[in-house]
Amino acid sequence: MIKRMRLLLRRSTYTGVLFAVLGAVAALPVAMVALGATLGVSGRPDAVWVALPLWAVLIGVTGLFRVVRRVLVKVARRLLGVAVPDPVKGAAGERWRTPVFLLVHVALGWTVLIAGSTLLVTGVALPGSWAGGEARVSLLGWNTEVTGVWAWVVAALCLALAAALFAAVATALRSLAPRLLGPSPAERLALAAERERELAERNRLAHELHDSIGHTLTAATIQAAVAGEVLAADPVAARAAMRSIEESTRAALEDLDYVLGVLREEQSGTAPTRTLTDLPELIDRLRHAGAVVEPRTTGDLAQVQGTLSRAAYRIVQEGLTNALRHGVGGPIELRVAAGPEELELSVVNGVRDGEAGPGASGFPTSGHGLPGLAERVRLLNGEFEAGPYGERQWRLAVRLPVRRSA
Repeated sequence: MIKRMRLLLRRSTYTGVLFAVLGAVAALPVAMVALGATLGVSGRPDAVWVALPLWAVLIGVTGLFRVVRRVLVKVARRLLGVAVPDPVKGAAGERWRTPVFLLVHVALGWTVLIAGSTLLVTGVALPGSWAGGEARVSLLGWNTEVTGVWAWVVAALCLALAAALFAAVATALRSLAPRLLGPSPAERLALAAERERELAERNRLAHELHDSIGHTLTAATIQAAVAGEVLAADPVAARAAMRSIEESTRAALEDLDYVLGVLREEQSGTAPTRTLTDLPELIDRLRHAGAVVEPRTTGDLAQVQGTLSRAAYRIVQEGLTNALRHGVGGPIELRVAAGPEELELSVVNGVRDGEAGPGASGFPTSGHGLPGLAERVRLLNGEFEAGPYGERQWRLAVRLPVRRSA
């Protein structure tokens, strides 16, 4: 009982009644069409009863249009306060669900208009009629006179029934809207697939940001330190380091602009397409930062397919960034071998005694670099190794199948 009383105090109950009434009013033109068609064919006075089935059929057909469902979803969210997602574009759902909801919606709307308004008018008018000396209740051809205190009892009963009817209609619509207007199983699968695509894209962008921005900031930090140390003694070297910082940050800004554009769902231009042929530029930037890089390449890197070449560039970039962050300042050995069946990448750098590579030094680290690389290699059906190599060295080794990844 208390729960039912609380329903009468909720705003959603009365907005739900408004939703039902709007459905009844919106169905009036369809009723006129059905009645006109029936009268035109039969010409009988009882054509209104014959028109009811035609009216129901026309309302059901109206519910088959996708725009009707979209409108119902938006209005239901606002007036019923239910969480109904927008229909999935292009997803196949059970099309009968919207016509059924529309028929129930219209039926409940007319129930509110006819029964609810009758109960309200009777409950409000009955005490006044009794005070004026006449109180009569008429319902569906049944008439009776109410006198004395019974007029107030019947009035209160009518108002209570009207309130209960309004609460029941609003509750029914709130319960049916998510079930009939919400996503079907096929649409849920489409929503899950879309969400999976979004997560995969965000994961890819996170890798791009980590590889590109992380590398640039690492190199720029070291270059700025070098420039600060030699600024007075060797202004030429300091200027060269500053130019290298400028070039590195400009490239990173291109990556950042692209990623932010995708996250905002804006047109951000084409993605930066750095491949293995851009390795000399990457190595030059590291050398400007003071790193000693000893590259050794075999095979024609330009012949490596675009997708594989871009992924390999990012892997080498991350490997060199880790070596720059966590190495001891000695030479960094880079090996890239492009064969007809396999692409091999290897980065070897020195480490201090007692350290085990990335994360062991005092340089800040996110902990996502190597796991991200391993995941990238796994998606390319490759092999990934990272760990101690000989004495005081750390080795990152990747093997990628050329034909399967191309």
